[in-house]
Amino acid sequence: MHKGFLKMAAIFGAFTVILGAFAAHTIKPIISSDALAVFETGVRYQMYHTIALFFTGLLYKEFPVKSIVIAGKFFIIGIVIFSGSLYLLTYLKTIGANNFLWIGAITPFGGVAFIVAWLLLAKSFKVKKLL
Repeated sequence: MHKGFLKMAAIFGAFTVILGAFAAHTIKPIISSDALAVFETGVRYQMYHTIALFFTGLLYKEFPVKSIVIAGKFFIIGIVIFSGSLYLLTYLKTIGANNFLWIGAITPFGGVAFIVAWLLLAKSFKVKKLL
């Protein structure tokens, strides 16, 4: 399982760099500063949690606890829902699809997934008495 998390972290990491460059060089001149800030928040949280996913993979290799596996899955879910919804929201704002801005209401579910992942990591440390 740890190799899957490491591979996903590598893929998410590559996409984070691509999306950051896309924001800085391609869409920055054509979208509002508010929309750019939303996009950049997605990129920033994607990178933070990509790094967390990478370390989750390394941690699981050394301490194979089920809660670490579940935490890794929640990091992935959080990245997809939180950052993905912000990217989609930026796109919708840019094309003027104001009827679909409710998509932003799903972003907090990704945030909850991140919180669950971090709490599961904390639980795994207690299970293995790492702290």
